[in-house]
Amino acid sequence: MSRPARFDILFEPLRIGPVTTKNRFYQVPHCNGMGRAYPSSMAAMRGVKAEGGWGVVCTEQCDIHYSGQHQRELRLWDDQDIPTLSRASDQIHEYGALAGVELAHNGSHVANLESRAVPIAPSAEATRSLFPGTARAMDKNDIKDFRRWHRQAALNARRAGFDIVYIYAGHSMTLPINFLSPTRNKRTDEYGGSLENRARLLRELIEDTKEAVGDTCAVAVRFCVDEMTGPRGITADGEGHEVIELLGELPDLWDVNIANMAYDGATARFEQEGWQERYVKRVKQATTKPVVGVGRFTSPDTMVAMLCSGTLDLIGAARPSIADPFLPVKIEEGRFQDIRECIGCNVCLAFDSLGAPIRCTQNPTMGEEWRRGWHPERMPAKDTDDTVLIIGGGPAGLEAARGLGQRGYEVILCEEKRELGGRVTRESRLPGLATYGRVRDWRLEQLKRMKNVQLLPENRGTAELVLEAGCSLVAVATGATWRDDGVGRHRSEPVPGLADLPVFTPDDIMDGRLPQGRVVVYDDDHYYMATVIAEQLAAAGCAITFVTPEPTVAAFTQYTAEQKRVQRRVIELSAAVHTSTTVARAVPGAVHLACTYTGRESVVDADALVLSTAQLPREGLYHELTGLEPAVLGSAGVRRVVRVGDALGPGIIAGAVHSGHLFARTLDTALTDRTPYRRENVTPDWDRPLPSKGAV
Repeated sequence: MSRPARFDILFEPLRIGPVTTKNRFYQVPHCNGMGRAYPSSMAAMRGVKAEGGWGVVCTEQCDIHYSGQHQRELRLWDDQDIPTLSRASDQIHEYGALAGVELAHNGSHVANLESRAVPIAPSAEATRSLFPGTARAMDKNDIKDFRRWHRQAALNARRAGFDIVYIYAGHSMTLPINFLSPTRNKRTDEYGGSLENRARLLRELIEDTKEAVGDTCAVAVRFCVDEMTGPRGITADGEGHEVIELLGELPDLWDVNIANMAYDGATARFEQEGWQERYVKRVKQATTKPVVGVGRFTSPDTMVAMLCSGTLDLIGAARPSIADPFLPVKIEEGRFQDIRECIGCNVCLAFDSLGAPIRCTQNPTMGEEWRRGWHPERMPAKDTDDTVLIIGGGPAGLEAARGLGQRGYEVILCEEKRELGGRVTRESRLPGLATYGRVRDWRLEQLKRMKNVQLLPENRGTAELVLEAGCSLVAVATGATWRDDGVGRHRSEPVPGLADLPVFTPDDIMDGRLPQGRVVVYDDDHYYMATVIAEQLAAAGCAITFVTPEPTVAAFTQYTAEQKRVQRRVIELSAAVHTSTTVARAVPGAVHLACTYTGRESVVDADALVLSTAQLPREGLYHELTGLEPAVLGSAGVRRVVRVGDALGPGIIAGAVHSGHLFARTLDTALTDRTPYRRENVTPDWDRPLPSKGAV
């Protein structure tokens, strides 16, 4: 295949200060939950991106000093940290990409729990974490020290092999943007007041960095052009644009974003591809320097439009590069149907927020490049004579079939329904979740080209079918069902009185069985399901009372950076929202609620109750098969029966896809005596001398 000529612009080189990128694909800095805790995993993940054709591959944020310390990300406090950073830059350079590093000081955004240093900020303010504390206002000596720390970190970044050095003034979370923000900077000296004064520190940092490394490294500014707080803060049409006009020619590159991750990293539920264009389109009017921006770009046509319109010079990506590290190569080779498109679910962000290595719903190899040796495009050739029967065509079954087919195994996949896709097909019909269908679509696109894989919809998996199929490996990927008794995280016993009121589960809603009238939606799952169901029922004319035992609506979505937007939407569409509340019992025409702290009860009139609490694996077939006499299985040629995906343990879609991929790689999903992946071996620096007295 060859690409159409209209995509050639994506592969034109571009000068960025003293360096040149080979194309317009720019993996912007993104966190990953690995960082300094898992440096080999972090470096290998970046290296795979470079192999996949990205012209620039950046690190996550890299702390420059212990007074602005993030718990998990990279750091460049001194030369002790250079080897970890060098490991990443070396692997990026191996494939001809430029390596970028994002130097950061988090100011009052962090509580410095490890270092115990009092946080610093432009003005005294409460720390932005929930940890009780106040950041102290920086004096002139603090500002001088900060500039010195940043300059030394830039020098160390060059020693570590980086080509692009960032000044991070983005996402409303670092010192430079907080000095710029009129809502955060209340100073009355030359660093406060007018915009020119508030921009003074950013100007100095750019000049310092250019003087230190600008002869060999490009100097980039990652800038929050809109704080999304309205006229009281920086706006794209106001001071955001004025900052670019004021400083536009100083750095070698502008990396433009908006506010915090709730907006800059908005999920597909709330924003479409390229939605940030309206905020960044004016930046090019104020600078001749290259501009990179993001927008969850997965469409090559959208990318070309961004360049041709003059909105951007480089196509920035974090999440699309996670879902498909080989996106540039696939576009270059004209293999558009092979692009594994990001679904915008923010599972990648969630696990970084949870302090765990990154993972991806679409790409099960993400975070496994070093520790398991998994590659997003390559699978080992088959090394057994097995044939495989997969029962269930949901995300786990489809991924297992795809991976096994790629390895060269003969595979039969049976699905009882006419449509393949299982839960992702059903969930993609709910409000805001249409992109979830990409999990199915990409795998079906790959499978339809594999002559060694048979897809058999409308074929229910039974023990008789298994014994007749003659396959040596059987993967039971039959999924899970939602509970209808109210048992979940808060309740360990069924809700009394459910026989007295119509009760619905997410399965009912997805199957088209909808309640009417006054509906209580009870969420003890705390992810997206209950809230999208509430949205669908409200659109159908139901009067919604939303109930959850957690203090916030959809509590898990705080990790996907959408919780506040989710809660706002639920409040807007509901007649009432009861947090810290459980369902005590149901009676005809009403539901009794109880405070989770006091037990105090209240009554809500209701025509129906929707329970979104927990799931149970559909494991009946597995137990039926494993309950057969070994001789019976043996005579049918079956040597192993395994559970895969939600049939093994219900969870998020990313977990089901990973489980299917694990089976394709290892032909099993069972626990093992030996840890099945490599671990970091970090040598403690017990012999490193303590800092001298008075050292900072």
